[in-house]
Parts: sequence; structure tokens; C-alpha cells
Amino acid sequence: MTLLYILGIVFFIVVMVRIMNVINLSEELSGETPDEQIARETPINAMGLLIFLGIGLILFFVTIKAYMPYMLPEAASVHGKQTDFLLDVNFIIIIAVFVLTQIALFWFVWKYKYRKGEKAYYYPHNNTIEVIWTVAPTIVLAGLLITGLKSWNEITDNQRKDGMNVQIYSKQFNFVTRYSGKDNTLGQSYFMNISDDNPLGVKKEAAAMDDKIANELHLVVNKPVMLHMNSQDVIHSMYLPHFRTQMNAVPGMTTTFYFVPTITTSEMRRKLNNPKFDYVLLCNKICGVSHYLMNMKVVVESPAEFKVWLAGQKNVFAADSTLASGSATTQPLTIN
Repeated sequence: MTLLYILGIVFFIVVMVRIMNVINLSEELSGETPDEQIARETPINAMGLLIFLGIGLILFFVTIKAYMPYMLPEAASVHGKQTDFLLDVNFIIIIAVFVLTQIALFWFVWKYKYRKGEKAYYYPHNNTIEVIWTVAPTIVLAGLLITGLKSWNEITDNQRKDGMNVQIYSKQFNFVTRYSGKDNTLGQSYFMNISDDNPLGVKKEAAAMDDKIANELHLVVNKPVMLHMNSQDVIHSMYLPHFRTQMNAVPGMTTTFYFVPTITTSEMRRKLNNPKFDYVLLCNKICGVSHYLMNMKVVVESPAEFKVWLAGQKNVFAADSTLASGSATTQPLTIN
């Protein structure tokens, strides 16, 4: 099929070249002067450009409508709705400017097409127009910039203490989650502690005693969550598309992202009329040969459902009262 496409394109180009040669030859045989040829062809070309504009704009909007069903559904987080609003404003401005400038461009081609005996009016400068097209974009861009920075500062505020603390630990090519217990404090982790029995490198201390690990990310609807992201090997990118959340996980440091999920998995399934829908965590950074397989199921549920699910997950370390007092002798559980 590829060979047929290539042959078809080559054949089309050859045909068009031959047609142009025939047109040029007919013009030479017609006996018309160059001015007469230009005067005859210019209205046709100008009208052709207007037709091209009309067809192009129709296809532009038809394409937007055709691909809308493949866009992400409504944002399932508080800041995601704000992000979508800002993105929509940007798209409205960009599309409006694009359409207006294209109409102006092709209309000028039609209005000022060649006419025999007429000369172009020399119009080198206009202060009013210069001020308008300098000041107007400046005001629009400044408004977008200020609004965007305000939203960015709110979204990236990692000093908030009201969120549930969850660690997302990434390595080639999977994710592991760790949940803080009733103290809402994650035990410290350090890469030198990593072993087959302790793949997250969690320090054996009192704060880690009630931490739990899982192979899914479960969140409570309308409850803030602070994600603490770490990587064991290379840079991974924690991407939660339905929550409009993305942050790199960088080896040797902890990055954070605070957000509030607002739509449960079951609610989103009803909204989309898709009983098989699931939120997903993806790696959005090409991290190796199996990068495309790196994902994790995400569930947003009620507090009661989350409590039941979390109770069924493994503790990072087996319970030991001596560990809580400072002398660690427990054996960690293995992640399957």
C-alpha cells in the first residue's frame, strides 16, 4: 500500500507539471501580451483564493468538531477546572485571531488584485495603526500572563498541610504507592536503604510503622492529597491526565503536587456512559524500552470505600512496638 501511495503522489506531480506546461504553451500561442494575460488571470486567481479560504475555514472547524470526542473529559480536580478554563480562553483568542487574520489576508488579495492602469497606493506608515496592534496584543498577553502566573502559584503551592500524604515511587517500569497512616506522616526513605525486601528504601522509624504500600493509587473524593514523587533510576513524569496533574520524578530528590479530586470513578463512568472507564497514572517521560507499559490504575472513591480498601493493604513494616520506641528489629514485607 505504501508503494501505491508513493506512485500515486509521483503520478499526480507529473500530471500537474504537464498541465502547467500545456497552459504555458497555450498562452504563448494565444498572442496575448503579458499585461493582457495578467489582467485575465488575476480575477480567476483571486476568486480561487477566496474559495480556498472558505473551504479551508470550513475544514478547520469540521476537524475541530470531529476530534472533540477524543479530547479528555471534564477535569476531575479543583485546579483542573481552572486549568481548562485558562486553556479555553487561550484557544478562543488564538482561533479568533487566526480566523480574522486569514480573512483579512485573503480579502486584501481580492480587493487589491491587479487592475490594468491602476497603481498601488504608497502608504508607508500610520501611527494609530501602529499603536493599536502594539498595545492591544500587549494588554491581552499581559492579562493571560498575570492570570496564568496566579493559577500556577496556587497549583504549585507545596506548603499546604491539609492534604493526605501519598508517595508515588517510580522505577523502570512501574509505580508503587505508599500511604501515610493515622499520623498522616510518611516515614523517611533513603536510597541507601533500598534492598529486595525494602524496595522503597523506607527508614525503620516510628513514623513508618503505619505506612502502607499498594500497586494502585486510591484517592478520596473532595479530600486534598499531597503527592510526594520519587524515582529510583531515571527521570519519570507522573502524569494524571484526568486531573490535569503532571510533575517529574527526579532521582535524588522529592517533588510534590497538591490537588483535590472532585469526581469519583463511578461518577465519571456515568458521565461518560462507559462502565469500563478508569482513571490512570502514566509516565509521560520516555524512560526506556518499556516506557509505554508504565502505568497505574487510579481510583477516586468515597471516604468509607477508601478506608475499607486501605485496611486491606500491606504495611511497609510488620508491626513491632519496639520500633515505635526507637529500636528497630522488624522485618519489612516484600512487594510482589
